[in-house]
Formats: sequence, structure tokens, C-alpha cells
Amino acid sequence: MLTINHICGRAMFGAVVISAVLAGSASAQPLALFDNGRQPTIFDQVIRDQTATADTQDEAQLPARFRRQVVDYPVREAPGTIVIDTPHTYLYYLLGNGRAIRYGIGVGRDGFTWSGVQNVARKTEWPDWTPPADMLQRQPYLPRFMAGGPGNPLGARAMYLGDTVYRIHGTNQPTSIGGHVSSGCIRMTNEDVVDLYDRVQVGAKVVVLPNEQTHMTISPVASNRAMPAAMPVASSTRGRSSGLY
Repeated sequence: MLTINHICGRAMFGAVVISAVLAGSASAQPLALFDNGRQPTIFDQVIRDQTATADTQDEAQLPARFRRQVVDYPVREAPGTIVIDTPHTYLYYLLGNGRAIRYGIGVGRDGFTWSGVQNVARKTEWPDWTPPADMLQRQPYLPRFMAGGPGNPLGARAMYLGDTVYRIHGTNQPTSIGGHVSSGCIRMTNEDVVDLYDRVQVGAKVVVLPNEQTHMTISPVASNRAMPAAMPVASSTRGRSSGLY
């Protein structure tokens, strides 16, 4: 067992063999934004008011396969589990009965991917961003702190994974979805991360599948999963210009 409590983006190499996953039979219609009945925050209206902005236009231009939709996904994990399909840049939220909601994501760039099993330790709306020390060494021009809000690179929501500082979070760069772009965190469009945030419970299991390339291993990897065989998907070149978070 290897537990890592270190900064997001530190390169460390290991080997794990897990079958990568790709689901089929996707429905043609994207899902509407999930509403759990909670009181909206002052920034939530920003997301709904973005219909005329460039960011929302970028989200609307996502390839169909990266838009939120229900797909067949027959795996032996409990409903409510999250599976990160790193090589195909998908996140699956398991619904049960062989079905899942699939979201397009951005994942770690070369040398910054990782795999293993974590859980959602906490959730934050409109998170602040404090770049870790290793990231500041690589990119000293970054701000030392940025308050949460529409301009924050962590976007509208963050779900923190275990005792690491890796997160599933939103982004103010929706064109990076589908790319291997980050320092290890999982990016979603703001609309998708709000939808996932309202579905996911603290403590939910998160299974991160390895990239085909070298990556680090975090935490024990469950041995009782039965994943379907991988299916080839053309790699995306979207959003390869950034890798700050």
C-alpha cells in the first residue's frame, strides 16, 4: 500500500496493470443539469447566465462524446462510485444496473498521471486556489492565492480525493476537456462539475484507472473489480497548451 500526501503534480513513476474502460451505447441526448433542491449560491447564477459568453459557447462545441450522457457501463462497483478512465478522458458516475453517467474530463499530462483508489474526502463550492510549493517552483509567475469565483482556475466546485491534494474540479478553460493537460487533477466543465457535485456523497469511492503511459500509484488498488476490455478511441489534442492545475 502506498499512501501519498504530497502536492498535486509531483512526478513519481510506478507500474500498475488495470484494464482501461470504454462504454458503448451512449444516449444521443445530453442530460439536464441535476438539481438536488439546495439553495443556490451567489455564483451559481453565473453559470446559468453564461449562455451568451464565450465559455459557454466553447462548452456547447465540445465533441458529442464529451458531453454529459447516460451510457451502458457494466462493472462490479456500487452505485455512487466514480470511475476515472484516464486514457479515454472520461469520468463515470455509476447509477447501478449496468448504467452510468459519463462526463468528458481533462486529466494529467505526460508524467503527471496516477492511478489507484481514493474516496471523496470533502467537497467545496467555488474553491479558493493556493498553488502548492512544487508547482510554484515550476511556474513562479503563478499567484500565491486566488479567491474562489468565476475567474478561479478550479472552477465552480471541487471534490478532494483522500489525503492527497488531487481534486476533481471545474475549469475556466472548457476547451481543455478531452486533453492530457493538468498536473494530476481531474478537470470538468463548470456545468458538469456542478452536476456531479450535487450527486456525489462525501466518502464516495473513486477508482482512477492508469494511463497507458508511465504514472504514479496512489493507495491500494481494488483487486475484485471486473472491468470490460478496453476499446480503442482516437486520442484528443484538445487543450494541450496548459497544465497549471
